[in-house]
Parts: sequence; structure tokens; C-alpha cells
Amino acid sequence: MSEMPAPRRPLATLVRHPRFLATTSCFLGVLALVSVVCFHFPDLLTSREFRAVYTEDFARTLLLIGLSLAFFTGTLAVLRDEHKRLAFTGVGTATAALLLGGADVPFEGPIRQTPYSLGLDWFVLSLFVSALVFIPLEHHFARRPVAVFRHGWRTDAAYFFMSHVLVQFILILVTTSTGLVVDTAKHEGLQAWIGGLPFVAAFLLAVFVADAAQAVLHRCYHRVMVLWRFHAVHHSSPELDWLAGSRVHFVETVLTRSVVLLPLLFLGFSQPVVNAYAVLVGIQAVVAHANIGIRFGWLEYVITLPRYHHWHHARHTDYWDRNYAIHLPVVDMLMGSFRLPRDGSWPEEYGVFKRESVPEGFVAQHVAPFRGERTYDTYVH
Repeated sequence: MSEMPAPRRPLATLVRHPRFLATTSCFLGVLALVSVVCFHFPDLLTSREFRAVYTEDFARTLLLIGLSLAFFTGTLAVLRDEHKRLAFTGVGTATAALLLGGADVPFEGPIRQTPYSLGLDWFVLSLFVSALVFIPLEHHFARRPVAVFRHGWRTDAAYFFMSHVLVQFILILVTTSTGLVVDTAKHEGLQAWIGGLPFVAAFLLAVFVADAAQAVLHRCYHRVMVLWRFHAVHHSSPELDWLAGSRVHFVETVLTRSVVLLPLLFLGFSQPVVNAYAVLVGIQAVVAHANIGIRFGWLEYVITLPRYHHWHHARHTDYWDRNYAIHLPVVDMLMGSFRLPRDGSWPEEYGVFKRESVPEGFVAQHVAPFRGERTYDTYVH
């Protein structure tokens, strides 16, 4: 198949979509309301770790932008008689956010220390910024004509919500699972050497180590039946976009993060290096699944980009056991699992071979791995 240029569509066509304005208003109105509630109960609804990376002024400015856009798009949708129920929901939630204080909501510090808290601030900021960046990119450079609110988007949004709101609880489980091993198996000389590396060198080494650990586990997900039952959920989406990468079973989320964090802590990488790697994971996980049909030439053999990871999700027997790396294709080259068509082609279909083997819906997909006897034939033949 010869290389085809990625389609480029004017952004105006996205705005003219019959549900775009109303849905945008609803989306922004709900996020604005949640943000205002976070200002009222920061000790219970925001994560201590994430509060350190943004300022109050930044959060208020973002809230003001969201409120303004919610009213503007909602009003315009009503005037154009487009999905008034969604539009009124957006305007209504934005109004509720204003009545509760809006961007000038009073904030009284300091924040009380509580043993546990939800990461609603992390959810709101991450969802808003991701949507703001990737929806226009995927519209303009889409590889496939996938609607913004395609089939299954609610399920993936629920996964996105879970992984961000429960971030502190996930960190507790991951820290507990890795802490004992690290404390009982120390190599002070090796840790001192790694701790003395320049930041850039330490970061690049951390990316390679973490990706190697992740890729080995990823191969186990595909080859060990008890693990595949959970990983099949991630492969169940028939379409890939910036939100689809969020579809990961809770058990897999905790297990993967534990296995990846373990060698980083054991080898003594500093907290700034680990934090920088966590940022990279968040960005690249979204980029790798994004519906962006740009060809990057030789760079596709250096960094995991959409076409490389899309082939891992391909509904194609030749790629069922390929392209496990999420950062560096060289990891797959070393493992013997590298494969990427040189002709620039993309997969025609995504998902498990037997679509009925994974149910639809967030709750059903979380329960499915624990129910009934299943073999690979259930999924792939």
C-alpha cells in the first residue's frame, strides 16, 4: 500500500457539527461546576501531589475561560436550535458554577491535611487540556474519520475519570507493592552511581529501564491467560483516539505502575527524574493512541508514535504479538517483537478478534475478567 497523506479538514467543519456546540457547552459547564466545588472543598477533592504543579491564579484563569466558553457555545447552540437539551445543561451547570462563586470563588487556606483525597483537580485539568489539544489535532490530521463522541466514548471517559480521580489511592497501592521489595533489596553502590548522573542522562536511562520492564510485562499480558483477561479490556476498543488509551482495567493499572516503578526505585533514580518520567508516560500514552495520521519518517523508529502503536492494536494476526514498547522501539528490537510496515500503511481494523468476548460498559468490563472460564480461543480465534 502506498503512503497516503493524512486528510486535513478545516476546523470550521468541526464547529459546524450538529452536536458540537451543545456538547462543548455541556462538557465545559460540568467541568466548571466541578472546579468550583473543588475550590470549596480542596482538602477532600484535590490531590496534594498535583496541587504543587499549578498555581491558584492559573486554576482561576482556566475556570474563567471554561465558564465563558460554556455560556458562549451554549447560547449559540440554542439560537441555532441545535440539541437544546445539551445546550441548556451546559448553560445551567455554568450558571450553577457562577452562583457558587465562579472564578472569584472564595478560597480560605491553608488546606487541611486529610489522610485521603480525590484527584478531581487532576481530572479536570487533564481532561480540559487534553481535549483542547487533541480534538482539533485529530480533526485536522485524522487518519480515520472518527467522531469526537464516537461509540464507546462514555466508557473511555469513565476510565479516564477513574484513573485521575483515584490517583492517590492508586499511588498508595503502587507504593505499598514496591516499597517492601526496594527496602529489602538495596545496592548502595549502584544507587549512588545512578544518583550521581546528570539529570538528562538519568532521565534517558530511566525511560529505557522503565520501558523494558513495561514491555516484558506487556508481553506477559498477551501470553499469560490470567493476565490477558484484564488486558483484553484495553484492546477491546474498535477505534483509537486520544481518549481510547484510558481504557485500562483497574487491576492492570496498579500492576503495570508497580512493575514499572519497582526498577526505578530499586536503582535509585531521584524523585525529579521519576516525576519527569511520570509526565512523559501521561503524554506519550495519549499520543500513541491518538487518531493522528502524520508520518514521522525515521523518527518512528526512535520514538513510539501513533502508527507504531496502532499496529499493536491491529486486528491482524501478524501483529498480535508485536510492538510492546510504549516509548522506545529499540526495546522491541532487542526483544524480537518489532514490526512496522515500511510502506507507511496503517491497520484497517482495531480490537480483539472476537468482539463479543469483551462486554461493553465500564462496570461490565471490570467484572468480566473474574467471571467464567475463558481461554485464548474465547478472544482470538
